[in-house]
Amino acid sequence: MKSELIVDVQPGDISIALLEDGRLMSLQKEERNIKYAVGDVYLGKVKKLMPGLNAAFVDIGSDKDAFLHYLDLGSQFSSFNAFIQGALDDTSKVPQLSKQKLLPDINKQGQIAETLTLGDKIVVQVAKEPISTKGPRLTTELSFTGRFLVLIPFSNKVSISQKIKSTEEKMRLRQIIESIRPKNFGVIVRTSAENKRVADLNNEMTTLMKCWEEVIEKLQKNTPPALLHEEESRAVSIIRDVFSPSFENVYVNDADTFTQIYNYVSFIAPERKETVKLYAKDEPIFDAFNVTRQIKSSFGKTVSFKAGAYIIIEHTEALHVIDVNSGNRNKNVENQEENAIDVNIRAADEIARQLRLRDMGGIIVIDFIDMSTAEHRQRLYEHMKEVMANDRARHNILPLSKFGLMQITRQRVRPVLDIETMETCPSCYGKGLVQPSLLFTDKLKEKIDYVVHTLNINEFKMYIHPYVDAYIRKGLFSSIYKQWRREYGKKFKVIPNQALAFLEYKFYDREGKEIDVKECKDTARSTTEKRESKANKASKNAAKEN
Repeated sequence: MKSELIVDVQPGDISIALLEDGRLMSLQKEERNIKYAVGDVYLGKVKKLMPGLNAAFVDIGSDKDAFLHYLDLGSQFSSFNAFIQGALDDTSKVPQLSKQKLLPDINKQGQIAETLTLGDKIVVQVAKEPISTKGPRLTTELSFTGRFLVLIPFSNKVSISQKIKSTEEKMRLRQIIESIRPKNFGVIVRTSAENKRVADLNNEMTTLMKCWEEVIEKLQKNTPPALLHEEESRAVSIIRDVFSPSFENVYVNDADTFTQIYNYVSFIAPERKETVKLYAKDEPIFDAFNVTRQIKSSFGKTVSFKAGAYIIIEHTEALHVIDVNSGNRNKNVENQEENAIDVNIRAADEIARQLRLRDMGGIIVIDFIDMSTAEHRQRLYEHMKEVMANDRARHNILPLSKFGLMQITRQRVRPVLDIETMETCPSCYGKGLVQPSLLFTDKLKEKIDYVVHTLNINEFKMYIHPYVDAYIRKGLFSSIYKQWRREYGKKFKVIPNQALAFLEYKFYDREGKEIDVKECKDTARSTTEKRESKANKASKNAAKEN
């Protein structure tokens, strides 16, 4: 199986697509410089205690106060809180956790009001990003994640990934970690650490320890709310979680991000660094690898798959509902049971892909086509577990109920990725009336004229829909495109972009920054209309003079 990562870096966000044999299997899209991302560490202040919920609301600077449950304080909260308060009280030196004696665990059945008070300064880590109307969910059990290891302060436990099957390798890793970890720091050994050298593990341990030390240093210099730790690069943090040595290629369309990813891969897998490649063509990277088309067809309410069958996906606040339909498949009564199991098996494959693709979390209820045979119901259940085995998110699958419903719970740490595939008309903005499409090229010419003569920008790129691009290039010597280049120079380029709506366009300068062409006067009027308007005004003025 050929696996590739496609990284699309835009001014506002980063999108990473995972392709398996050219098919889109996973899509992660995150804003650049996002706030309150999972793993960020903040210095906050307790704003409100909720004894009924046994939780507290903490101000970390977000619009909605973050939620901290008593169980998320962690068993070592007494030691953690004493260490933090000591660091805040004496800022003349940085305290060493390895020299501190850990206090007894807190009572698991305790109350939040007995542990925290209003106004307390507290160091917290984001466990779940803000979802819908809810603020971030927090924990005080800090962890610093690397490629091979996860460092956990205020713990002395070493855990090995269950995906490492070799008993000898587990013993080797445990001995290595016990010899290099500082006192009062626990470690989780990730699957990627298997067969790694001592030097590689030790280097990462040193890097993670620096992250912890920087948190304490910033803690002593700031007042709440304050950000104490975040990932250096959103792209690298995503790559860290999804990268596999089995990837044949990693394509990146931004030079700075390419350098970051190349350096990161060179550090964790030097033998695979040449798989990271810079994409420098004018065509959008997602268009070049057929990702845009797959996004358009894979998102939305209705998703079709093989042989005319389709699924309908509905999102609610508490759960996601998926309905399986056979569509226009053969509905011969004699083959009804075989038809049902065939459609359901194919639907299970697509649903497993959709859960990864949209990052759907929480409760998922699936209404499969009814099957009367218990053997078929069990076969569908086993098949769903098999196709979900590669899903990195924690999940639990229940057999079909007597109503034919399958229930799945899947880990949710961030909002579901919901991409709107229906396009709003850029000319009428959904009102239903647009300027004549035949005059759209006149409008484009006006924009080019505005950019060249008013903004004095000669070297730029104009992205338009592929159909419009084909129209303006029609003709060998007398195409509209060549007429424009003869009139306005040959430094600008017109490039098709599948992500744009039919009558949508965008301008970018040579540095890749979008050019604002909305300031152009009479944007809704064509050149022909303005000429006619000027002619009418001239005739009226002549009539007045007479």
